[in-house]
Amino acid sequence: MIKKLAKSIREYKAPSIITMLLMVGEVVIECLIPFITARLVNDIKAGVELTVLLKTGLMLAGLAIVSLCCGGIAAFTCSKASAGFAKNLRHDVFTRIQSFSFHNIDKFSTSSLVTRLTTDITHVQMSYMMIIRTAIRSPLMFAFAIVMAYIMGGSLATTFVVVVPVLITGLLLVARTAMPAFRRVFKKYDRLNESIEENVRAMRVVKGFSREGYETKKFTDAATDICKDFTKAERIVALNGPIMQLCMYFNMIFVLIVGSKLTISSRGTLLDIGQISAMLTYGMQILMSLMMLSMIYVMLTMSMESMKRICEVLDEEPNLHNPENPVYTVADGSVDFDSVNFKYSEFAKRNSLSNIDLHIKSGMTVGVIGGTGSGKSSLVQLIPRLYDVTEGSVKVGGIDVREYDIKTLRDSVAMVLQKNQLFSGTIKENLRWGNENATDEEMIEACRLSQADDFIKSFPDGYDTYIEQGGTNVSGGQKQRLCIARALLKKPKILILDDSTSAVDTKTDAFIRAGFKEYIPETTKIIIAQRISSVQDADMIIVMENGAISAVGNHDELIKSSEIYREVYNQQTNGGDFDE
Repeated sequence: MIKKLAKSIREYKAPSIITMLLMVGEVVIECLIPFITARLVNDIKAGVELTVLLKTGLMLAGLAIVSLCCGGIAAFTCSKASAGFAKNLRHDVFTRIQSFSFHNIDKFSTSSLVTRLTTDITHVQMSYMMIIRTAIRSPLMFAFAIVMAYIMGGSLATTFVVVVPVLITGLLLVARTAMPAFRRVFKKYDRLNESIEENVRAMRVVKGFSREGYETKKFTDAATDICKDFTKAERIVALNGPIMQLCMYFNMIFVLIVGSKLTISSRGTLLDIGQISAMLTYGMQILMSLMMLSMIYVMLTMSMESMKRICEVLDEEPNLHNPENPVYTVADGSVDFDSVNFKYSEFAKRNSLSNIDLHIKSGMTVGVIGGTGSGKSSLVQLIPRLYDVTEGSVKVGGIDVREYDIKTLRDSVAMVLQKNQLFSGTIKENLRWGNENATDEEMIEACRLSQADDFIKSFPDGYDTYIEQGGTNVSGGQKQRLCIARALLKKPKILILDDSTSAVDTKTDAFIRAGFKEYIPETTKIIIAQRISSVQDADMIIVMENGAISAVGNHDELIKSSEIYREVYNQQTNGGDFDE
């Protein structure tokens, strides 16, 4: 796991190594200063000359400045390295998500992916900052201070034989007790983010049903749950302070009492005032380094859960791959389903599509109707290879879709969904998702054919009108027409409309379909619709039921041969009257 995450360091290895080297320099100097200071105190007591005193003072000042520079530069390089590492890690995780098929995406909730890209990576960034700085500094400080304490204090340093084990045991117990609460928090962040995301996305529904109180309570419960766990964990971690102070004051009292006794009894031959002051300083350094190591332990343990969640995304293998020698040209828009069976998961008990045999010629207009859950969307999602078939094959232009370069295939297929997505930016920027090099004239023509040009021109800024996140400042029908225009700019071999005119009136729907015949006559058009009028003029109409094709034919043929089609047609044309 650590090796996998370490790959994201890349160009920030240099500042990471520099930080660690600077930490070594800072620790060495900080351990030397008390040693020199102790000698200076003893020299002053013995009556040293002023020149020697000045030299030693200047040496101490110089060491202090060098130590300060090491710490300051290390802070800069450490922040650069950790922030850069987090940037690369976010890029790697986001890129990995972009490579996922719908099958992979279905394994993670949106809120969970957001948490992993934000909160979890922030925790890993903080841990990395501590690893290259504090985790280098603290063990070195502990080791050097112990050595220097024995050099300066001799047998007096045995105080650390008692203090250090007590402090280590206490800090480890505190950290281990707090860890379960910290681990629970990360999973609860998903719930909190999910509550926020749902509320913001469905704000109009929430207000329409006056459910602000319910949503506030749901959010408050999630936030309170996290607060309880954090409070419990922080309360336990707060015990670090008293344990640290207990050991620190015990060390001070022991050094002062025993050290003073030795100094007086030996008249300074075994121990002197300078050594006592140095022992106090080294004692503080040893205890503080152990304190920092305990905090590193807590942070790393917290981050382990985040690391696991990040690695789950990085380890998730996309189940759709380019073949070894992919095809880079789509000949035409013909589509063939040969004995296709499909289910979304290998653990699913039943197929979403069963025994699909269908042949669509290039340039045809094909209508698809059927009830909810009949498999209409599943059928068309196999064409651009958003999913792979479980059995059989889907061919586009006479070639199995699994033999194409995925980008080439998807560039040749444009899908417009019922709930299609607009992005933050101007109308022009959204339209250019279909063709980034589209001219203004091409955009206007596409919008004219999708019946979007008139309402766009009614906006004060026209095609430069800013679309809010999710397209919240345009109506559902306007959003659908913009998405259709975006698809038309792509000039695809196959255009799939998945109930994408449901929010427009029948007259506008008819104009849009007429525009298709004019603008893209050679493109295969597959229209999923609930309204018979949207598919009535199609060259072929497919009636689906329970994941299978119930009937195929044109309107006149299906009126005679398909009971399902005839029933839907009669309900829609006769105002829904039917025999009880």
